[in-house]
Amino acid sequence: MEETKEWLIDAPDSQENEKIDVIIPVYKPDGKFRQLIERLVKQSRKPNTIFLLHTLEEPADSAAAISSREAIDFVKSLKTEDCNIHYTAVKKADFDHGGTRNLGASLSNAAFVVFMTQDAVPADSHLIENLIVPFKEKAVAAAYARQLPNPKSGIIESYTREFNYPLESYLKSEKDLPILGIKTYFCSNVCAVYRKKVYEELGGFVLKTIFNEDMIMAAGIIRAGYSIAYQADARVYHSHVYNYRQQFKRNFDLAVSQEQYREIFKAVKSENEGIKLVKRTLNYLCKEGKYYLIPDLILQSAFKYFGYKAGRNFKKLPLEFIKKLSMNPGYWEDDIK
Repeated sequence: MEETKEWLIDAPDSQENEKIDVIIPVYKPDGKFRQLIERLVKQSRKPNTIFLLHTLEEPADSAAAISSREAIDFVKSLKTEDCNIHYTAVKKADFDHGGTRNLGASLSNAAFVVFMTQDAVPADSHLIENLIVPFKEKAVAAAYARQLPNPKSGIIESYTREFNYPLESYLKSEKDLPILGIKTYFCSNVCAVYRKKVYEELGGFVLKTIFNEDMIMAAGIIRAGYSIAYQADARVYHSHVYNYRQQFKRNFDLAVSQEQYREIFKAVKSENEGIKLVKRTLNYLCKEGKYYLIPDLILQSAFKYFGYKAGRNFKKLPLEFIKKLSMNPGYWEDDIK
């Protein structure tokens, strides 16, 4: 993957075995990205280096490209005392969910690497400090943060966050597969930290996957005998407001990734967890007297379900039709089927 290292803001180094680096793929950054960087450099446990992997927008004189440059110029203007900021430009054609993150990890010599998305905003100054706590246990190879709904999130989306990211922390290992099912493999690169040694031992993230590079890695971690921690005290604001069409497309891509890695997901069903979420959300809406939202829940659930079913059967569909169903049509340019 071709890259251009354009600048590096220097800061004092720390002990090698205590280093924590943060890796963030960046594309069309907005105000949340600025908040993220501002809060990262003010963490109680500061990252040694923040690696920004910026996918360039084309053409260079487009409004999106200009906005991206302004966001990066903002980062350059920051005065940091104990944190490096390292910028790498990535060509749009070279971006890959797993490969681009692997590029960032290859630039790091830290003991722990934190992967974040550009729209995950730390809820406080103790995100990294809390996220790293579970690694006191040698068996822990990864930990992921609690995702809080953004203020503008609807009731259903907010409840979904609570369902997937509860108040209590917990540890997952292979013995939990019969009970937790696919949730055993759940880990989100919205904000997750990995023990670099184990990450490298497992070969990093898979290349050329449309989605789920984090869960595929998590499955490898679990199957190799390590544990994954859900750390509820480490919190970021992150949620989406998807319309029905977008819900369909997202679940289509999710199912495609599971179909492409059947050897990982065939033993654990995703549908059961989805059904459980719908039932609990329905009970919650009734309990809160939000009956008017039930039709919306039914429609959202239907679009998610049919998107998922279509994705699991993507190999039976014409390529041009697949591109229309996918949230990432550019992924299919090389005829992945």
